[in-house]
Amino acid sequence: MGANGTAWRRRRQYPTRSTARPEGGRRSAGGHAPAPIRQWPLLTVLGATVAGLLITLADFRVGLLTVGAALLAGALLRAWLPAVGMLAVRSRFTDVLTYGVLGCLIVLLTLMAEPEPWFEVPFLSDILRFSAG
Repeated sequence: MGANGTAWRRRRQYPTRSTARPEGGRRSAGGHAPAPIRQWPLLTVLGATVAGLLITLADFRVGLLTVGAALLAGALLRAWLPAVGMLAVRSRFTDVLTYGVLGCLIVLLTLMAEPEPWFEVPFLSDILRFSAG
């Protein structure tokens, strides 16, 4: 029997039947509602992101600030609502942390973008000046 038979028994003892859904991953409206209404949190974040990308064609700062705000709104929706449909990808904590950090980074980097940054961090410019020589 050996190691091979033991591994087979262990696999058979704990079979995986399906993947667990993330907490809060159920529909935000009943099954009788049309799909867009059931998935309104995801469609809100995606719609704001697409709008931000389109605005980027005219003014990159305003467009990217809109994209960052959409991710921050996704973090707030995920933290606040008990059911968000397909906006729930992982656990609530991980989703809120991921959406929040990415949204904050996009907003911060957009505010610091050249030319004529709207926000300056003095020690970062010193580091760049030192590293660029």
